[in-house]
Amino acid sequence: MFNSLKKITLGVVAAALMSGVAHADITVYTAGPQSLIDKLSAGFTAQSGIKVNVFQATTGKVMARIEAEAANPVVDVLISASWDTATDFAKRGWLVSYTSPNAAKVPDFLKTDTAVAQGISALGIAWNTKSGTPKPAEWADLAKPEYKDLVNIPDPAQSGSSFELTAALAGQDDWKLFHDLKANGAIVAGANAEALNPVLQGAKAAVFGAVDYIALAAKAKGESIDVIFPESGTVIAPRPAMILNWSKQQDEAKKFIDYMLSDEGQKLVADQMLMPARTDIPASRPLISDLKLLKYSTADVYGKRKETLKQFADIFAVGN
Repeated sequence: MFNSLKKITLGVVAAALMSGVAHADITVYTAGPQSLIDKLSAGFTAQSGIKVNVFQATTGKVMARIEAEAANPVVDVLISASWDTATDFAKRGWLVSYTSPNAAKVPDFLKTDTAVAQGISALGIAWNTKSGTPKPAEWADLAKPEYKDLVNIPDPAQSGSSFELTAALAGQDDWKLFHDLKANGAIVAGANAEALNPVLQGAKAAVFGAVDYIALAAKAKGESIDVIFPESGTVIAPRPAMILNWSKQQDEAKKFIDYMLSDEGQKLVADQMLMPARTDIPASRPLISDLKLLKYSTADVYGKRKETLKQFADIFAVGN
């Protein structure tokens, strides 16, 4: 009788402990779309019972928040819009080594010991099909007279993907393209969404270097928008997810990564018009194999980040 009661008591205690662990909260910071993290969080919580606290913002604002919280960090999982974040944080020793079993079909160039892509976006020209302007085919087309005062450019200081495209293109012609764009009345219009909204509304004709999934999602909803990937080349922006080593919920954080890379999680990524990280998940949009990618050294590009941003700001009088 005593042994039976002891077993029951131990079982109740163990269940309570397991329940407590299962319902520990995690905090996720993301530079990805709000709707995606909301759906991932809801699906993960429904599956695991673990609540997800979310902070969603631009790359710049997410990084600023992490810096501001340096003395008392709270983020467990970070999803950045720039792979350089994962490289930088790994060098600082801030990341937990973890390889999810669901990462088996993620290509090697989209994962490391400490980070794995959630999904991938690409940069293109978002063009309003009812703008009365000719359909652009190349980046340089947006510096032509037909696009005078009708082009927005996302601020590379606020958008990690915009920075990489800016640096890659500037390195090809010593900033000539950007000087031409400025002379043609192109303006810097905040981060990605702020640059795209006036194009969707018809106030502007095109975004130079639009993050593709936002425009593709708008097109799928019937907006008069198209996305063109120049044949001269573009850049992709893998969105790395990583677990911070100060996290007190590392086991729960690993479960979140597992869910993000599960069939269900990757379908949610594809539904946002992002390229899934896993090659076995279908998507109704162009994939990496459909694009020509610019060749450049990521290390060189990010090694000159301050100089690149200053040059860009000088050309467009940003902050002046």
